[in-house]
Amino acid sequence: MANIGFIGLGNMGGPMAANLVEAGHLVRVFDLSSDAVNSLVEKGAVAAKNAAEVVNDADVVISMLPAGKHVEALYLDEQNGLIHTLNDKTLVVDSSTIDAATAQKVGDALVQKGIGFVDAPVSGGVGGALAGTLTFIVGGSAEQFKRVEPILQNMGKNIFHAGDVGAGQIAKICNNMLLSVLMAGTSEALQMAIDNGLDPKVMSDIMLQSSGRNWTLELYNPCPNVMPNVPSSNGYQGGFMVDLMRKDLGLALDTALKSQSATPMGALAQSLFSMHSMQGNGSRDFSSIFEMFSQRKTEK
Repeated sequence: MANIGFIGLGNMGGPMAANLVEAGHLVRVFDLSSDAVNSLVEKGAVAAKNAAEVVNDADVVISMLPAGKHVEALYLDEQNGLIHTLNDKTLVVDSSTIDAATAQKVGDALVQKGIGFVDAPVSGGVGGALAGTLTFIVGGSAEQFKRVEPILQNMGKNIFHAGDVGAGQIAKICNNMLLSVLMAGTSEALQMAIDNGLDPKVMSDIMLQSSGRNWTLELYNPCPNVMPNVPSSNGYQGGFMVDLMRKDLGLALDTALKSQSATPMGALAQSLFSMHSMQGNGSRDFSSIFEMFSQRKTEK
């Protein structure tokens, strides 16, 4: 059993912390939302009054925050940053999806103080967080990866060591950029089939056994009522929000610019998801991009 501090109890962080409690760890939690904290306390966690209290005697501190600026402020703020409170026995694990440069900045600052750090963004969505089947993509030293892996196994099914600090973030956004392209392409192909009189379930089955097979067809079909228990068959509620995909695509294209990588498909996907978000779909599941291709039919 480990003493674990957990900061950030949103749609992903809350279930992740709950799985750590269920695994038998002593988990001290903090979030700006008192309701989120109380929900974890009911499951067996201990409430902290502030972020600094979370790290007291913690073997591991895990953060799950919205953006790089929040992660940097949490750890490096001149007055209240946890860098002033953490000790060299604590390992910091940031599971937020942020830019690699911020992860490296935070990691370098903590390591200079003798504090271990890994970036460990996740893939698998809210469903994976609830089920404890997330994929963790870890950036950090081999020593720190070996140290954190048993903890992450309480929240995830697949744990990868991508490389040094920051590598986890780069691998995550490369994956999500590809996912966005696959989702848009699958939606467009299915709608063209529908436009020409084909049944989308039959078309999906054909592509699943053909060269167009991909993850979206196997597990996350974007066409309503083709596959049960996915957001498209529930009004595109739940899952991974359009605005989160838009955020990840922004991170991907910023990274591509810095490395001078050619990402024309990623740029097109960013444009499509941005338009979809601006049409009032930002809080819906990203598979709702299907409606962009079917819109002219629904407007008749």
